[in-house]
Amino acid sequence: MKLSIKDWAEDDRPREKALQRGISSLSNAELLAILIGSGNNEESAIQLAQRILNAVNNNLYSLGKLSLKELVANFKGIGVAKGVSILAALELGKRRAATDPLARDVIRSSKDVYDALYPILSDLPHEELWALFLNRSNRIINKQKLSQGGTSETTFDMKILLKYALNDLASGIVLCHNHPSGNLRPSQADDQLTRRVSQAVKMLDIRLFDHLIIAENRYYSYSDEGKLL
Repeated sequence: MKLSIKDWAEDDRPREKALQRGISSLSNAELLAILIGSGNNEESAIQLAQRILNAVNNNLYSLGKLSLKELVANFKGIGVAKGVSILAALELGKRRAATDPLARDVIRSSKDVYDALYPILSDLPHEELWALFLNRSNRIINKQKLSQGGTSETTFDMKILLKYALNDLASGIVLCHNHPSGNLRPSQADDQLTRRVSQAVKMLDIRLFDHLIIAENRYYSYSDEGKLL
């Protein structure tokens, strides 16, 4: 008897399972069922996906060798649109495997930080605080805006910074914010922020490498000025 995916326990439905546990938790049949979307009069999407995989001995390489004509002719419920979706997904997988990972920017100096964030911060009419999260090779893993404020200051929640750092498994952090006024001089609040972050991340064995202030086309570096803890 055909059992619709809607009749399954919620935790067993492919889309819900992906949302709750991550896409990598899905089996090949469940991933294929998501692409198919629906089955036929006798089979659910999962059952149809299982039958397709059984036909190629559960070998995705063999599945990728099937033509659109073969998919449509041999599997009831697979029309042209569904067949193209399957082939497109497999083609993306092949192209991904053949593609080199993107080269990440390396932070070697304050100028590298400036180059990475100047396009974001240079023309803003208000202050924003950003962070670069680095791996052990000082390559940028991620960049995130931490807060946004007015024309003269921005508030900051330490928990947000620490959450990003832990999620990214960062080994180092660089802070950067802008001064819309054009004044490069760090404020007392800037100094306090730098000390707080340095002390907080040190407890997690993470290093604060620098804190830059960008004003127009110039910058101030706490590291270059020897003002980091």
